[in-house]
Amino acid sequence: MHLYFRIHENKIIFAIAVVLILILVTTSSSRIFANTAAAGPKQQQLSTIANDTNNTIRSNSRLLSSSSTNTRPNILTDFNPSVIYPTISKFAYVDPLAVIIGDCEIGKLVLIAPFAVCRGDEGTPIHIGDYSNMQDGVLLHALETTAHGKNIDDRRYSAEGSLLKANDSEFKNGFAISVGDKVRLAHGVQVHGPAYIGNDTFVGMESLIFNAKVGKRVAIGVSSTVTDGVTIPDNKFVPPGSLITTQAQADALPARVGSPYEKINSFVLHVNQELAKGYNAQTIQKLATEMEEELEQEEMLQTGSPTGNPNGMASHK
Repeated sequence: MHLYFRIHENKIIFAIAVVLILILVTTSSSRIFANTAAAGPKQQQLSTIANDTNNTIRSNSRLLSSSSTNTRPNILTDFNPSVIYPTISKFAYVDPLAVIIGDCEIGKLVLIAPFAVCRGDEGTPIHIGDYSNMQDGVLLHALETTAHGKNIDDRRYSAEGSLLKANDSEFKNGFAISVGDKVRLAHGVQVHGPAYIGNDTFVGMESLIFNAKVGKRVAIGVSSTVTDGVTIPDNKFVPPGSLITTQAQADALPARVGSPYEKINSFVLHVNQELAKGYNAQTIQKLATEMEEELEQEEMLQTGSPTGNPNGMASHK
């Protein structure tokens, strides 16, 4: 008899425990759903996309743009007194696995591949010109250009490629890193400011540029290092594996024309521009679809109709 009541009592306790667990799970799920529904619209905004040169993007296309964790502002420090968000052209493509932080300016039809990083949280600003690209694993970072509100000599380049002193009136418009137009930074390249790279230049895989200026139409071979304040003149070829640390070495470099790398930059520019266009078009189409679905859901909630039509009639698109 005692055994019967003990078994019956255990069943009652088990049933009560199951009911309590179901109540907790249901309550938690409701809270999660409510928080998600409330947060969604706050994290999204409509933006207008203008026509590109090939008219692949219509000017009246309204797209829903979600907040992104891979593009974010810098933090406040004694060498970064302002919080600045990255400036990215609507016609650039930043892969979801790339990271863009702080004062980075990204031009049009720039392709930033997976695991590439532009860290504008110390030496700033960083500029990447139109039609350029950062391949997988490229890293851009720089030494601080100010400290405790004071500018530091020789930490920024002008747009024309001149190192700037702290008291120069152009310092405020200078760049800790300036990457020109139609520049290719191949896989694994590191550019650490102060650094300047001129237009139409190719930097080969796993190369390092630090505290240096590279001219226009230069081709740098794989696994090369350019540093110690040198300037590579325009139209030069840096053979693979080179270590360029003196101006005499830089001046003695052979011409790009006639070298094995003579046309390498032109070969890869077209490919990467097409990738930037294609990836960007896919992103735009995806965002457009998300926006359309979001608007339909919002209309349904407002009208109380499963079709979004207060009369219950199906709408035609």
